[in-house]
Amino acid sequence: MELRRAFRLNGFLMLGVFVLLVIGIVVESHALSTGADGAARTVIGVTMAATILAAVLAASGFITVNPNQAKVIQFFGRYIGSVNEAGFHWVTPLSSRRGISLRIRNFETQKLKVNDLDGNPVEIAAVVVYQVVDSYKAAFAVDDYEDFVRTQSETAVRHLATTHPYQTDDSSTSSLRDGAEVAGELTTELRARTELAGIEIIEARITHLAYAPEIAQAMLVRQQAAQVVAARSRIVEGAVGMVGMALDRLAEQGVVDLDEERKAAMVSNLLVVLCGDRSAAPVVNAGTLYA
Repeated sequence: MELRRAFRLNGFLMLGVFVLLVIGIVVESHALSTGADGAARTVIGVTMAATILAAVLAASGFITVNPNQAKVIQFFGRYIGSVNEAGFHWVTPLSSRRGISLRIRNFETQKLKVNDLDGNPVEIAAVVVYQVVDSYKAAFAVDDYEDFVRTQSETAVRHLATTHPYQTDDSSTSSLRDGAEVAGELTTELRARTELAGIEIIEARITHLAYAPEIAQAMLVRQQAAQVVAARSRIVEGAVGMVGMALDRLAEQGVVDLDEERKAAMVSNLLVVLCGDRSAAPVVNAGTLYA
């Protein structure tokens, strides 16, 4: 069954009808008390009973719907529609009504401990922003749509963590640290999981991501080592280019003619100077180059 609009009338109009019915009851009650004859009393009594019944039915149909709220209407267990428009309404008498909030909500999942794609234990949490768009599904498709969204959100976060590494050096593979891409995947998965409950996921984003405490220090050392290796590789690459450029310029301009042994010594000295992590202390050669 799909969401449908419930029968409703203007509440203030029906309030006027209710007031008229109450006035009719008062008038009929007064007529009975004035001592009418037997046949007239019977007619007035039946009319008064019908008026009282009509007034009770009219009074049971009034509802108030707040902005960004819906009322799901049931008549003796049967769904007869929803009222989404804010205001004072009159609906089917003797029906039951359940309020469903259509406001935008958000919550943060618990910090979950799960292994990433590489098997490393990580702590992860996410914030989920959602809104009810189908009051019928939210009321009847699941037992508790709020609990349903929370459970599915935690399940989706766990699944996301197990299918991505915490971080990666491969540019073709996304990691949990790629905020925008991971948020998009999480939002898409959650929309598919919660659609049957009439929920629209507006946004889902990782708010906490860290290695588990038992491996945090070891992974920090690993990250530092990886950064040192990357920096050294960049330095060596630049130093080799500078040494090659220096030898080429010396040969082009004929500044000095070096044999292979002297070139090797010069390359070694230049690489030591350029790749060292401390400033080099120059030694001036006062003798001949070939001494």
